[in-house]
Amino acid sequence: MTPAELSVAFFLQMAVIVATCRAMGWLVKRFFDQPQVVGEMIAGVILGPSLFGLLAPELQATLFPKETKSVLFVGAQLGVGLYMFLVGLGFRSDHFKANARSAVAVSLSGMAAPFLVAIALTPWLMSMSLFGKGVQPLQATLFMGAAISITAFPVLARIIQERGLTKTPLGTLSLSAGAIDDAGAWTVLAIVLASFGGGAAVAVKAIVGGGAFALFMLTLGPKLLAPLGRIAEREGKLSPALLGVIVALFMLSAWAMDAVGLHSVFGGFILGVTLPRGLLTRELKKQLEPLALALLVPMFFTFSGLNTQLTMVNSLSLAAVALVILAGSILAKGAACWAAARLNGQDNATAMGIGALMNARGLMELIIINIGLQKGIIGPALFSMLVVMAIATTLMASPLFERVYGKAARARGELGALNEDDDDGAPALATAR
Repeated sequence: MTPAELSVAFFLQMAVIVATCRAMGWLVKRFFDQPQVVGEMIAGVILGPSLFGLLAPELQATLFPKETKSVLFVGAQLGVGLYMFLVGLGFRSDHFKANARSAVAVSLSGMAAPFLVAIALTPWLMSMSLFGKGVQPLQATLFMGAAISITAFPVLARIIQERGLTKTPLGTLSLSAGAIDDAGAWTVLAIVLASFGGGAAVAVKAIVGGGAFALFMLTLGPKLLAPLGRIAEREGKLSPALLGVIVALFMLSAWAMDAVGLHSVFGGFILGVTLPRGLLTRELKKQLEPLALALLVPMFFTFSGLNTQLTMVNSLSLAAVALVILAGSILAKGAACWAAARLNGQDNATAMGIGALMNARGLMELIIINIGLQKGIIGPALFSMLVVMAIATTLMASPLFERVYGKAARARGELGALNEDDDDGAPALATAR
């Protein structure tokens, strides 16, 4: 495929991707009261081999030739990383400090219980040859634990943002716990990959590198980045030069997390948390949010959908295994997070809301299991079962959250107030979407 042909294919792809994501987002929000993100996730799967490729394989292959996947991959990483940067800009560090103990407790509980489920299920799954050849029981258990315990950090953030809950203790606690949860899951994945021939250096680089970056940014970062806020306040605007500096810092942060073996989303999120609040963050949201949400984030969902095959679960025995994995994942994650939140002083409705949000796996899990499939850790059948679990838990997150928390909060008048502008005058990200 020549560069000119690649360009033609890319622009047509993007037209289809954006139109499909917007249409599905509108449909699920209008008729099923699901957040925009769920529609975009479904749109990604629709455009992939599970539906479009199944009904019109030649047309799907023409629209999404293999040569363009690398371009979509880069755009997908940029989109989800930039989105998490915007989420970080709205993150309230004062809420996190006030809820640090609860966030750690919820996160650790939300990882420990799924790992117990993984320990119980792995021997059964191995007896059915659902893992790759040569995979050892410990490797299989660690991978399953990471896959079951992962939280869909971008999806969780979108639900929180669209419900207008960013500035609440529930929203901050969920985001904090989700960030810790996913960092732990990626670290476990790095250890598993290291055991497959990458060497101990892979795991050490992920743990030490990620921890050092987070420690540096959260301790020294605010002081080093404070001049950027003062420049914006002095000029009364976010100049192109200043925007360029911040975009470059975002790229470096995303690169750093990818380079150590974690994921670019953590680099963007931590940088967003660290930047000084005020006019700078308001203007960054205003200038970057429309492009990220309308163009780049749909690329992330579509790329993941192109790697998803839902037709692999094609027998009653495999369907039964998929149901056991789904039930065990939901009960372990949701119940553990609910219990930890309750033990740390949250009321029952808030604790159940946290459990419902933390239970969504979404595309973060799809990333992990795609890596597992590529590396030969899991087979196609188990991959498909975990895809089903990821989609099911994400679809149920919003209605379950509404049932256990939203109605009560709305009756108290809390959700209405939360849709108003925040303390510095910046509207909550994507609440209107």
